[in-house]
Amino acid sequence: MTQFRAHGHPEVDVLPTRHKTATINGQKVFYREAGPSDAPVVLLLHGFPSSSHMFRHLVPALADDYHVIATDHIGYGHSAMPKVDAFDYT
Repeated sequence: MTQFRAHGHPEVDVLPTRHKTATINGQKVFYREAGPSDAPVVLLLHGFPSSSHMFRHLVPALADDYHVIATDHIGYGHSAMPKVDAFDYT
């Protein structure tokens, strides 16, 4: 575990967050992942117009007890940003 001190918060132990990508239907999707792979999964979904960055503090906080995954939608954050004529943004 890594110790860090957030602004105004006491030092806490957190598991590292891994930054990964997966290719889905030819598009690169970025996601943050933390926690043991055999733990119950928590999938953190966000609304428009945001990215997994909004969960950057929540992911490690949940990682002791859960396998946490937070994605960036296509067109946001670190995921692929295809042109509108090449991808159906629905």
